[in-house]
Amino acid sequence: MQLFKTLSATAVLVAASGTAFAADMASDMTLVSWGGAYQASQVNAYAEPYKAMHPEVTITWDESSNEAVAKLRAMNEANNVTWDLVDVVASDALRLCDEGLAMEIDANELLAPAPDGTSAEDDFGDLLVSDCYIPQIVYSTTVGFRTDMVPEGTDAPTDICALFDTETYPGMRSLEKRPINNMEWALLCDGVAKDEVYDVLGTPEGQQQALDKLATIKDDVIWWSAGADTPQLLADGEVFMGSTYNGRLFSAIVEQDQPIGMLWDAQVFDLDGWIIPAGLPEDRLARVKDFVRFATDTQRLADQSKYISYGPARKSSAPLVGKHATLGIDMAPHMPTDPANSKNTFLYNYEFWADYRDDIDAKFQAWLAQ
Repeated sequence: MQLFKTLSATAVLVAASGTAFAADMASDMTLVSWGGAYQASQVNAYAEPYKAMHPEVTITWDESSNEAVAKLRAMNEANNVTWDLVDVVASDALRLCDEGLAMEIDANELLAPAPDGTSAEDDFGDLLVSDCYIPQIVYSTTVGFRTDMVPEGTDAPTDICALFDTETYPGMRSLEKRPINNMEWALLCDGVAKDEVYDVLGTPEGQQQALDKLATIKDDVIWWSAGADTPQLLADGEVFMGSTYNGRLFSAIVEQDQPIGMLWDAQVFDLDGWIIPAGLPEDRLARVKDFVRFATDTQRLADQSKYISYGPARKSSAPLVGKHATLGIDMAPHMPTDPANSKNTFLYNYEFWADYRDDIDAKFQAWLAQ
């Protein structure tokens, strides 16, 4: 895929270019993210380095990205937006932008160019999927399983549909408590062709078909909300297999040496990035702009891949992806975009979920409550 081509570039440090004098900037920021290994990678790659450059700044983290849309709607209604920068998936960014809850940006004005002078707009390329979105990483949602719980005489699972095969692979599953990915996998495993999944899912009949397939394992599922849940459930042996983000599984497998295998089949590619809430006071906005320019430059996004196996969103960052910060292992083979891992991928449709998310969410939550 053109999004993930490796481009040659020269590694240079790019200093943050302030958009206002420090005296005009707020001295504290509230950043919203997902917790766990991913948030730790953000802290290590750019929050702590930024604070080292600006010791007067206090950064507070709120682990509410999974509820970002609902909470920003509520804050806007109350005219009290307390967040300064919010990490969201691309489909949520589209919704927030459409509703006027996220600030529109000029990428070339706000974000640093690549070291060779390539504009930010060209460097991020097609990953700038919204006028309000600042991409950080490419990740995938995939499935991990306990290698020591595979039944004796049975091969380890290699197909996404093992999720639904409780006869061959007994044991509990963990799935995210939302329709995204679950509905797509359900349709794939109910015989729908990959290129027809969203056409089918856009109909009431297709939505019911997906829910009916999920119903076949509903009694065997623990539903999760935080990305750290599945790795913990796997580590504790409470589930045989479960979905989560590839970087969380990398952390459990490589860093913690857990007996967990990675099921790359039908991994769902997605983006994660920042939005700036609309209507921030000038001093808070100035600080956020200064931070974002630093945190999304070529070197910082490459640095993030030292801590977690997510691909940087900038083309110029790709050649700078090196070794794990503490283990010293090459990170490239652990990226979801590595050719060995991306033989059968499923491309997440941002626009579909921006249009259908509220309606399908309501159906899914009603089904869960039954």
